Amino acid sequence: MTTLGCHRYVMKSPHPADHAETFHRLEEVRAQALEHARLARQFHQERRGIIGQLIEAGFSQADIAREIGVTRQAIQKMLSAS
Repeated sequence: MTTLGCHRYVMKSPHPADHAETFHRLEEVRAQALEHARLARQFHQERRGIIGQLIEAGFSQADIAREIGVTRQAIQKMLSAS
């Protein structure tokens, strides 16, 4: 014997038009996330370039790490990530 539980009622599918504002907000948030990702890539490339310039000027990865408050391994990771 089985119980009816949640199978007793047939659920109606919501209509997208009833949630137009929510879908619009979702589109806005998605666009912001894409822009954020684009900016993050841009800043990553700039950071790599600046670190590279400092290394060419004679600073070690440890020197750079100390100055900005991260580990040497973090600097290494910044340089190796594409």
